[in-house]
Amino acid sequence: MVEAERIVIRPVISEKSYAQIDHHRYTFEVHPQAHKTMIAQAIEQLFNVTVISVSTANVKPKPKRRGVSRGRTAAWKKAVVQLAPTDKIEFFEGR
Repeated sequence: MVEAERIVIRPVISEKSYAQIDHHRYTFEVHPQAHKTMIAQAIEQLFNVTVISVSTANVKPKPKRRGVSRGRTAAWKKAVVQLAPTDKIEFFEGR
């Protein structure tokens, strides 16, 4: 099994992700080849919580422009993790 630190890249900090914390749902950027079972095991190992479900989505790159130069943002994979009602991740609670 791959290390949990390599599966979970970073938490996603946005208004939408913070609104879901009240429902025990936390959003993370994860490794593109990670599947739901790997993500659930990594979250449980890193934060010592119980994962109920995992939803994943591939975020497509967006076109960006600065002056005449054009480019694209990077594509990445997002995972929304539902925790047990008794669990929470303290990292997100310091809003």
